Amino acid sequence: MNNTKTAITPTRDQDFPEWYQQVIAAADLAENSDVRGCMIIKPWGYGLWEQIQRHLDRLFKDSGHENAYFPLFIPLSYLQKEAGHVAGFAKECAVVTHHRLEANADGELVPAGALTEPLIVRPTSETIIGASFARWVQSYRDLPLLLNQWANVVRWEMRPRLFLRTAEFLWQEGHTAHETKAEAVAETERMLAVYETFAKDYLALPVIVGEKSESERFPGAARTLCIEAMVQDRKAVQAGTSHFLGQNFAKTSGIQFVGRDNTRQFAFTTSWGVSTRLIGTLIMAHGDDNGVILPPRVAPAQVAILPVIPKPEQRAEILAACESLSADLRRQTWRGEPLRVKIDARDKAGGGKTWDWIKKGVPLRVEIGPRDLASGSVFVARRDQDAKARQSYQREAFTVSAAALLEEIQQSLYTRALTFRDANIRKIDTKEEFYAYFTPQNASKPEIHGGFALAHWCGDAAVEEQIKNDLKVTIRCIPFADAEPGVCPFTGKPSKQRVIFAKSY
Repeated sequence: MNNTKTAITPTRDQDFPEWYQQVIAAADLAENSDVRGCMIIKPWGYGLWEQIQRHLDRLFKDSGHENAYFPLFIPLSYLQKEAGHVAGFAKECAVVTHHRLEANADGELVPAGALTEPLIVRPTSETIIGASFARWVQSYRDLPLLLNQWANVVRWEMRPRLFLRTAEFLWQEGHTAHETKAEAVAETERMLAVYETFAKDYLALPVIVGEKSESERFPGAARTLCIEAMVQDRKAVQAGTSHFLGQNFAKTSGIQFVGRDNTRQFAFTTSWGVSTRLIGTLIMAHGDDNGVILPPRVAPAQVAILPVIPKPEQRAEILAACESLSADLRRQTWRGEPLRVKIDARDKAGGGKTWDWIKKGVPLRVEIGPRDLASGSVFVARRDQDAKARQSYQREAFTVSAAALLEEIQQSLYTRALTFRDANIRKIDTKEEFYAYFTPQNASKPEIHGGFALAHWCGDAAVEEQIKNDLKVTIRCIPFADAEPGVCPFTGKPSKQRVIFAKSY
């Protein structure tokens, strides 16, 4: 029995879903609001989202996209134009039917001023952006349109979970229109590659890239491409999607243009997005039983300096030394950016401050006390290593090596996540082994199962539905990297390739 004391109770092995909730609380990332299913993102959590947003925004702009903003409210008639789309979101829509409140005879406020047409609170923006595109696009010379929107959306979740599924969440949604099918397909694939690069290089998340099966596609899309990540309970998280919409939305929205041959044609459109779900994903992929572990590239602060002040009269001198170190560190750069440094000058016992930053997941912690001042040294701890392990550095040596340490942490997190994922992917060729792989072996821990299964599938949607009903396992993606033909273990029919099956969030 492991009696090691941890900051988070329960541990991952004891109760992973509850561990996740406790990690978020301990790191002060977010909390549930008084509105069911909605969350309050606290400064440390929002700082993490700001870093994700900042880096992604640069990648989007580098690829030729511009930011715009579209209304939160969408006329119901817009959604009704696209039958597949509205069916996919109907159960999650929040609907506005009145435009004011009035007091009744009892003095209670009640809705008044019924709208002539109900408004849907934005679950996604294809339809209302399509209406704008229809006005803006008249000629092939107006194409391509390459836009992105940073916004909030509302999807009325029945089983909310902070960052992973909430009734309101933050995201970006890219929307583009193109002259030809080939250009739109290329855009869909290009933006999926952007997401893959971001997941690997910034979030230290290894992901599997591929295409969704028809039943898992975005409502109304001709194709949905995705990146799928594995977290530490071996479930999948859909970390990003890119949709080739074909001409479906163009036809319902009237996005037409005069082509090069002087005929009227419908545009080909795409949409793609990631959300605050990325925060939940990196928590579950990298965290440990002492809290969050943040990849340095997206950490709100990469270095936390903790003054150790045994006596009040030593406070001014030690804080001055911390300010000096902070200034020197901020002059250092890593991956082309100045280091992000935070001094924790709170009047709080050193042990308490240390554990606060461990739980927050800051990549590097630096302690400076009276003895360190005298010796010109600092104590440094890496969050990707043992929480209690510290190493002494001469102050100048640490200053010039901080960037290299951040690089090591970034790489170690990716390597660790990749090793874990690959160890929990299995090729399976029989139905019996497949069902056993996803059947819990411990009745007291029903969520513990195998991981990702690479199995053949003949393409029959009925087989896919049966597996989902039996095991709560879905096809997460049809990987681009696997072209191995074989035999479907569920039907005995030929299969073009293996696909990824998994339980998911």
